Amino acid sequence: MDSASSIFANVNNIPMLNGTNFKKWKDDIVIVLGCMDLDYALREDRPTDLTSASTAEQRAAMEKWKRSNRMSLMIMKHSIPKAIRGAIPEKTRAKTFLDQIANQFAANEKVDTSVILSKLVSMRYKGKENIREYIMEMSNLMTRLKALKLELLEDILVHLVLISLPTQFSLFKISYNTLKEKWTMNELIAQCVQEEERLKQEKIESAHLASTSQGFGTNKTRKMDNKGKQTAFSGTSKQKVQKKQDKEITCFFCKKAGHMKKTCTKYAAWRERKGLPKEPNSN
Repeated sequence: MDSASSIFANVNNIPMLNGTNFKKWKDDIVIVLGCMDLDYALREDRPTDLTSASTAEQRAAMEKWKRSNRMSLMIMKHSIPKAIRGAIPEKTRAKTFLDQIANQFAANEKVDTSVILSKLVSMRYKGKENIREYIMEMSNLMTRLKALKLELLEDILVHLVLISLPTQFSLFKISYNTLKEKWTMNELIAQCVQEEERLKQEKIESAHLASTSQGFGTNKTRKMDNKGKQTAFSGTSKQKVQKKQDKEITCFFCKKAGHMKKTCTKYAAWRERKGLPKEPNSN
């Protein structure tokens, strides 16, 4: 009972074949049949017909192939819709049946190759997603092309990634082009992550500086645009500041707040009594 449940679960994990998923469907078929030890008919040709002189080993091999062939056909057909199954010539051998399906979808592989390659060369990093995930996505596209028998060198992908980076990475790209050695994909990812963090920090510092400068610039603009009003406002402000400063000033002579020693009337009277000259305009 447990064995039957396991077989049913494995078969149900195979996706239904459609016009876009042949590669995944085939991979899942091969994996499931292999795990169930039913892929013998896909790996080996049909043994020669048995005769009265056939050995026990030959009879066992034939029995194993027949069972594998029968179960493989059943499992494959179970995951193919009737509309697609009707367009595939009926075959009695699982290996031949799988080859026929592959021929039906060969044209689709060319389309997939064109679509994936077009997407790869047109990708541009806009900073919205994580740069590590972005590069991994490009790497995944290259892996898919490899599965479609179009293999790109890692060095080409490195250059495609650099080309796809925005102008903020210009110095970073120039720096790479001046290096003698080439980066691997892992090295490229590490360097790009580091450069992105540096650019983010630089952007934060620039924004803070711009915000600070804007505060000073706004006051100057108001003074130019509203000269009369601003002058009056500035005068009022100066008076308030002056009053505040006056309250904080203390005379060194009479110890009273609100004036300095050189303007203190008591200090001036004291100097006059002593016959000293008038205090110069300094502390």
